[in-house]
Amino acid sequence: MAGKLHFSLVSPERELFSGEVDQVDAPGTEGDFGVLAGHAPFMTTLKSGRVKVMDGGRVLAFDVEGGFADVTPEGLTILAEQAVEAAV
Repeated sequence: MAGKLHFSLVSPERELFSGEVDQVDAPGTEGDFGVLAGHAPFMTTLKSGRVKVMDGGRVLAFDVEGGFADVTPEGLTILAEQAVEAAV
């Protein structure tokens, strides 16, 4: 699918990431999931794990401790209870 996904990762302390990306993989409590542009809307809780952000050849990673993921027609927002940038 063509197009970019708007992704935002927010923790209680600050916004860790906001931008247009190709894909985001996240650790849902009912199973890991990936989101691309145009994904069907849904909301889920997150378990502790790694969020991977892919954009072209670039990959970023963030370790999260719980929270929520909300996919809308505008993009994906993750509200994490705790989140830190991690080495890939």
